[in-house]
Amino acid sequence: MMWHKGGIKYPRWLLHRGYLYPILLNLILAAIVIPGTGILITYCRGKTQGHSSVRDSKDSRALEIWGTDSGRLFGRWPLEDNEEFAVEFIHSVNQSPVREIFKAKGTEILPQALRFSSFGAGMPSDLDEGQSFSLDGETMVITGYTTSFRELNYIVGTVSDHILFINEETVSLRDLCGRNAHISIRIK
Repeated sequence: MMWHKGGIKYPRWLLHRGYLYPILLNLILAAIVIPGTGILITYCRGKTQGHSSVRDSKDSRALEIWGTDSGRLFGRWPLEDNEEFAVEFIHSVNQSPVREIFKAKGTEILPQALRFSSFGAGMPSDLDEGQSFSLDGETMVITGYTTSFRELNYIVGTVSDHILFINEETVSLRDLCGRNAHISIRIK
């Protein structure tokens, strides 16, 4: 049974045994203190401001990586509707690979799957309605996401790299953008 607290669903045992606050504190500390903290995905409503888009042609759709601090366009790759791309990194807490797979639909980014090999702080432990969990060898896979994003925001790892997989190309985001770069991935 799930209980709601502050608009968030928690398992009943988590709230009654006092586990919630230590877990949340650990997650916050992991996100603030540990260098190379991997992922920060945000949902932005409407258009992002402050960047002029660079285009190869007005009709082409592409995945773009922008520096959120600098406004610099780091790279652009053609991407058609329903094409997939992925971002992989080493999780800063459990030190295991995490791969997030997305699909383009218009200018929206749709999560398709999350692949990981170890549970721990910052990794999902519950499924939302419609999601499913499976094993692919020793890799855990969550699918069935129903959300969409206008952009994905990451802080490129200082200890471990973030890797973009797109159009059969493997791109080191550390080499492209630099360590600790704050970046935004968008489809234009």
